[in-house]
Amino acid sequence: METPPPNAPMPQCLTPPTPENLNTNPLLFAHNPPMTTAADFAAHKAEYDREGYTIFRNVLDAELIAETDRHIAWLLERNPELRPEQLHHWLMKDNPFWTRLIADPRLLDIAETFVGPNVALFASHFISKPPFDGQPVLWHQDGAYWPLEPMEVVTLWLAVDHSTPENGCMKVIPGTQNLELQEMEEAGQEAVLDRKVPDEFVDESKAVDFVLAPGDVSVHNPKIVHGSHANHSPHRRAGLTIRYIPATTRILTEENWPSCLMLRGSPVPGINDYNPWPRYVEGRHMPFRGAETYHEAEPKGG
Repeated sequence: METPPPNAPMPQCLTPPTPENLNTNPLLFAHNPPMTTAADFAAHKAEYDREGYTIFRNVLDAELIAETDRHIAWLLERNPELRPEQLHHWLMKDNPFWTRLIADPRLLDIAETFVGPNVALFASHFISKPPFDGQPVLWHQDGAYWPLEPMEVVTLWLAVDHSTPENGCMKVIPGTQNLELQEMEEAGQEAVLDRKVPDEFVDESKAVDFVLAPGDVSVHNPKIVHGSHANHSPHRRAGLTIRYIPATTRILTEENWPSCLMLRGSPVPGINDYNPWPRYVEGRHMPFRGAETYHEAEPKGG
């Protein structure tokens, strides 16, 4: 993980924390910075509706980003057969820190802006492009891959490292969120995903780079055409995709979906079977701040 810029603004807590309560359950105290007002959220929502994306700056604090960086290393140590770009949602099944991270109130406040007050998780995926050898993500639409009905879902992309054009940052083509979901083609090369959108739907001259600092969060529509180049730079580019859905969106699968979690509000009966938040077990899971009690923030009835 790269060092954050000096004097970067840090998120403040809605409830004044004490060392004791921060060490027991940070999920109960973390909140968006005071400058993130209702008007700010409305402006982000308007940009998202118009362009298909928006970016929130300085969402998560440096300490949590450092824990996330450590978590990537922890996952790779336990899954040496996987490329670092391929840390997918099925690894969440028994992973308290990953659940704690995607349930952070600062992220859920953003998600609620786009999916409403009853927020659930569909999937999450660490994509860590190593220096010099990071694979590209070919142009695609997220929704073309997903078993969701209706396709009401939003993706938050959390930057763990600085993300730049040099190390393969995400790029989107504004306006393509108005396209229908297209039939994907075979990728034809080694890449993070095995399919891509047909070339006729890609005009790279209109692409916008998402240049992010650690702790920044971009938000994009499931239909927008987006991708990223390979990382040939000496700097890693790690980020976490988080796919939030409203409790009214059904995950179409006959098996238990490993990352199906209720995160805020209330579930809708008969829609999804939500997994309980995993409890931290010393020696089995990665230690983190608030590990013993983080699950106290789990919604009732999830």
